Amino acid sequence: MASQIQKMLPKVVKDKVALITGASSGIGLTVAKQLAGAGAHVLLVARTREKLEEVKQEIEQAGGKASVFPCDLNDMASIDECAQKILAEVGHIDILVNNAGRSIRRAVEESVERFHDFERTMQLNYFGAVRLILSVLSHMINRKNGHIINISSIGVLANATRFSAYVASKAALDAFSRCLSAEVHAHNIQLTSIYMPLVRTPMIAPTKMYKYVPTLSPEQAADMVAKAIIKKPKSIATKVGTFAAVSYALVPKFNDFVMSVGYQLFPSSTAAVGDSKSKKAGKLNLAQRAFARLVPGEHW
Repeated sequence: MASQIQKMLPKVVKDKVALITGASSGIGLTVAKQLAGAGAHVLLVARTREKLEEVKQEIEQAGGKASVFPCDLNDMASIDECAQKILAEVGHIDILVNNAGRSIRRAVEESVERFHDFERTMQLNYFGAVRLILSVLSHMINRKNGHIINISSIGVLANATRFSAYVASKAALDAFSRCLSAEVHAHNIQLTSIYMPLVRTPMIAPTKMYKYVPTLSPEQAADMVAKAIIKKPKSIATKVGTFAAVSYALVPKFNDFVMSVGYQLFPSSTAAVGDSKSKKAGKLNLAQRAFARLVPGEHW
């Protein structure tokens, strides 16, 4: 499948303009390199100019085309300014990949005095993404062309425990996109949500036990984005994610049971509950390994 994607991608993205948020590391970095390698002009958006310049240099050394647009995606004014600059300098955007995101692993009962966790995930994952979409939407409508890809999470389908703040922000973006999709259908603008499983990126590095659970590589994640660009489906999910969504729709208590088992098996982090209350998260025991392989890619 991967080789087929690599073969088809240049036919779809050559000479197209693709804006990628969170392009300085992880999935965004890998997607940017892949699209540039296929002939797209990639617009690199993230907070730190120095890192973006390094990515641009790597892409150009490989024969690709990239432009750097530093932006704090937590700041609505910064997003507006960045979008205006992009449209003034580049003219249009064919593909928008909303990849930048913030994740917090903390149970609700451990968050009763941390309302700001919910505010800051919503600020970046929902408000930031929506603000950027709104900033470029009129131009896509005028051109009657555009593809908006939102990197969502398998946790939205499975109702991942300890990730209520993160999952809620991604679910909000899903709901917004479903409404928008019907409104812009006649303008030839497509929206795709990718329910991404765990990917081995810097975002999951603080959770040490993730060293021992099944994850995708950034390259595999980038292939999912490439598949979205080529096929333009409404959504892309793994088999586990699809099963979780179906099970919750048909037998929600079964879904609750499975997720509850995982919640009990995997400990909270020291950052979430304090050193004195938490179990040290090291290598997984037999039960944890078995469960992680039974539900690969899920967040625990």
